[in-house]
Amino acid sequence: MAEEGTTETGSARVDVWIWSVRLTKTRAIAAAACRAGHVRVNGERAKPAQSVRAGDEVRLFHAGRERIVVVRRPVTKRVGPPVAAECLIDNSPPPPTPVEAAVVGIRDRGAGRPTKRERREIETLRGGRP
Repeated sequence: MAEEGTTETGSARVDVWIWSVRLTKTRAIAAAACRAGHVRVNGERAKPAQSVRAGDEVRLFHAGRERIVVVRRPVTKRVGPPVAAECLIDNSPPPPTPVEAAVVGIRDRGAGRPTKRERREIETLRGGRP
């Protein structure tokens, strides 16, 4: 008999799985991310109803960072954080430090489009061309 929330067939919808292992706060956000093209399964763009199996790589761009996880166990019901950690292998790069996040810079609302000079300064700050 399967554990609670684990599927007998060994697969789950990608939007349900992302929500179940707590990568997004709601299933609606997970489905919207799939529809917007922010979710990839094994390198291919995923629709919300696409199934995932153990061993699949899921890439999710959410909240300003990319999460790269490998499915260990497909689940269809939301599980607690300790169980969720067992259902995936997290290969994501570490989140940017507050210092790195500040380097990007934020333009004031209503400031308009950057001038050519400002654009070059922004590219230099981001580590682009000198």
